[in-house]
Amino acid sequence: MEFHHMNGILVLVALLSTLVALSQGQGTRVGFYSVSCPRAESIVLTTVRSHFRSNPTIAAGLLRMHFHDCFVEGCDGSILIDGADTEKTAPPNRLLRGYEVIDDAKQQIERVCPGVVSCADILAFAARDSVVVTGGGSWAVPTGRRDGRVSQASATANLPGFRDSVDVQKQKFLDKNLNTQDLVALVGGHTIGTSACQFFSYRLYNFTNGGPDPTIDPAFLPTLRGLCPNGGDGTRRVGLDNGSENRFDAGYFAKLRDGRGVLESDQRLWGDASTKSVVQRFLGLRGLAGLTFGVEFGRSMVKMSNVEVKTGAAGEIRRVCSAIN
Repeated sequence: MEFHHMNGILVLVALLSTLVALSQGQGTRVGFYSVSCPRAESIVLTTVRSHFRSNPTIAAGLLRMHFHDCFVEGCDGSILIDGADTEKTAPPNRLLRGYEVIDDAKQQIERVCPGVVSCADILAFAARDSVVVTGGGSWAVPTGRRDGRVSQASATANLPGFRDSVDVQKQKFLDKNLNTQDLVALVGGHTIGTSACQFFSYRLYNFTNGGPDPTIDPAFLPTLRGLCPNGGDGTRRVGLDNGSENRFDAGYFAKLRDGRGVLESDQRLWGDASTKSVVQRFLGLRGLAGLTFGVEFGRSMVKMSNVEVKTGAAGEIRRVCSAIN
């Protein structure tokens, strides 16, 4: 009886320390739910695995959704909110996939730990798990985010775009306290996933003087033109790491080296000295000190996932991820 009493006291102390950390706005930490909802992480992983088995494209969708969430209002789950003129209605977000995975995980977690785990944290777990299920490495996800109450389509103007120069990309990442290495590592998330022809077919036909983008490998051009005929279906999807789009690996960087980047903004990383050197390090080229992509990607994801987070008394814990309480 005394042992159980002591156990109860320890649980209470742990809960109180969590509440104190929240009230003081101390940011996120690994193991935030270890007492209040110890099954949260495993529920999210099981849910992502289940959805991935029936639809492998869901992994890239979840990774991109987390990225788009963090770049607007911070990592606060504001991308998940339904309604007119919310973030998810903005042009850069209209093709995002995976909302049903977050809703499914949230429903399961609410049954065992009602009102405890934020949608923002569920999305952060799911983004990590989308890398795991596609063969990439794992990392410890710091949690303790609260959900935002504001979601506006107009706030998405600052998202990185497929025509951005390297200088523009670097500035957008710097605005979020992410450096050039973080930029290259996080864009490397394009190793999984696809893009619609409408976002890059302009590179294939009338880019300069009626010809294709000269940075495209001439041997790769017929492949892309075959997938995206001039005047064809703009919604057709093409792998960003063509031929390996369902496997998380460093092969994407070899594509940039070879002039086989699909998006203009991606291929430009090879044409700028500051980003090219990072790509080369991920590839272990020219005797440069190598970088392990999987490890650095995880580190940059943790940095990004702490962008402008809401903790303590800020925000709320949504009961349903698609609606403010």
